[in-house]
Amino acid sequence: MLFPDLPAGLAEALTTRGYTALTPVQSAVVEPEAHGRDLVVSAQTGSGKTVAFGLAFADQVLDEEGRVRRAAGPLALVIAPTRELALQVARELDWLYKSAGARIATCVGGMNPQVERRALAGGVSIVVGTPGRLRDHLERGALDLSALSAVVLDEADEMLDMGFREELEEILEATPEGRRVLMFSATMPRPIEALARRYQRDALRIQTGGTERGHGDIAYQAVTVSPSEIENAVVNLLRFHEAETAILFCATRDNVRHLHATLQERGFGVVALSGEHSQQERNQALQALRDRRARVCVATDVAARGIDLPSLSLVVHVEIPRDAETLQHRSGRTGRAGKKGIAVIIVPYPRRKRIESMLRHAKINAEWTTAPDRDAIVAQDRVRLLEKLMQPVEVTDGDRELADKLLETRTPQEIAAMLVQAHRATMPEPEELLAQSIDSQRAAHQEKHREGFEDTVWFRMDIGRRQNAEARWIMPLICRRGHVTRNEIGAIRIAQTETFFQIPRAIAGKFAEAVAATAGSEENGGYVAIEQSNEPPRMAARENAKRGKPNGPGPQRTFKPKPAGGGGKPYAGGKPHGGGKFKHKNKGRD
Repeated sequence: MLFPDLPAGLAEALTTRGYTALTPVQSAVVEPEAHGRDLVVSAQTGSGKTVAFGLAFADQVLDEEGRVRRAAGPLALVIAPTRELALQVARELDWLYKSAGARIATCVGGMNPQVERRALAGGVSIVVGTPGRLRDHLERGALDLSALSAVVLDEADEMLDMGFREELEEILEATPEGRRVLMFSATMPRPIEALARRYQRDALRIQTGGTERGHGDIAYQAVTVSPSEIENAVVNLLRFHEAETAILFCATRDNVRHLHATLQERGFGVVALSGEHSQQERNQALQALRDRRARVCVATDVAARGIDLPSLSLVVHVEIPRDAETLQHRSGRTGRAGKKGIAVIIVPYPRRKRIESMLRHAKINAEWTTAPDRDAIVAQDRVRLLEKLMQPVEVTDGDRELADKLLETRTPQEIAAMLVQAHRATMPEPEELLAQSIDSQRAAHQEKHREGFEDTVWFRMDIGRRQNAEARWIMPLICRRGHVTRNEIGAIRIAQTETFFQIPRAIAGKFAEAVAATAGSEENGGYVAIEQSNEPPRMAARENAKRGKPNGPGPQRTFKPKPAGGGGKPYAGGKPHGGGKFKHKNKGRD
């Protein structure tokens, strides 16, 4: 037997499931020093923690013969932050404890509470639920915790972040003395420490993976794009990788809805998950992914927690994660159970420094690259098609007859070309992207930037101090309109009714093309006219300032770009930040 120290039924379930060894966190919780003790476990997403706490409370659930003990109520309670995670936990515990005769009930929001109450009344061994629904059953008397021997807080940090402190405290207060409290959390902030001190006794702390963040099986890529081309980059990434299953993360429900509709229109099999979807809709979406009827899922951070799809090999951060922990949780949907995965962060040019800092904090080495273009996608399609055609297939007599008829009217080369075209017709078309050289040229021209932009081109904007023009919001506008970074903008000179600024000559042509492409786009500041210009009339400005002429261009102020910061509000109707079609407001988050 592979696992002689575990109860026979659990060892057999692990072997049947394909386990040849326990993961580090699973091994840690079954060590002799952990038996019977409260635990505080720091374990990352994808580390096998569900099976870990299932093994940890086995002594409290099973008798000496490896069967579930008889009791007046549930013996173990698992609390998870989201419906999807709770349902996933229940599925994992079901196969682990099936041979032991365990009955598992789920209590989650969005499901029929009467069905759940009937299940609880029928006698269950393990209950898995979300904080709000569990508290509701507890207050109504449907959930009896008098016989409870172990309670698990799964992703405790996330539950506190979501505002479930009151519910957790009420549930824990209702548990009997002597029960074990097992807390599993990716991070250990102060609120978690306080919760542990209040409800645990002599807890054993377990941290697996050292200082690493559990991303050894995930290859990270940071893809730089123009802010207005985020959606086109998403399309090309999906086409280039052709992952069996991919998940795309957005920040808000509105953005999930918009990207879902866009990808549907372009021919992708795609589903959406966000807080606005009912539990039935979520279940249908996940089943479509498992059945291969859909290959792409667009989701918010909260809605995607608990998703465990064995075929998920590509994660795309369409919108930048709010912090390193969110980056980790999102990316952890892939690269699970020893399988390899790819996590791609789409980085608009102006946000590169933030992502570099986030990656350093997360101790992640990412490959910086650009979005794949049409040629790269066509090359990948060619490789995949050849691999597919070289695979052995069973040919029937009818197939041979049809092949003979085709050869009578077409040459083998024509038939092969028709086959290639038929294959391509089933796949969405790649998008044409603007030249991706602006950001890549930054390093090449960095020395020139430091020397003061010796060879530059002046551009002019039709706004000035009369329209409340200030460098702190003009610079982000120039970045969005011209797809450049702050380091690629020289001096900015603001006059009474116009503003002049410098762009290095090496990228001036690309800058002018991007300005023309974004003209008229209110989201990108397209309401401001930008054109190439001669050097600003400095002398005339100074003369008018001396004479005090009210209608002259007035004195000019020269601003040099700062490495970070920005903000402020432009004149009426302006939008100082943002890019592409995505909204970066908190409204609709989840």
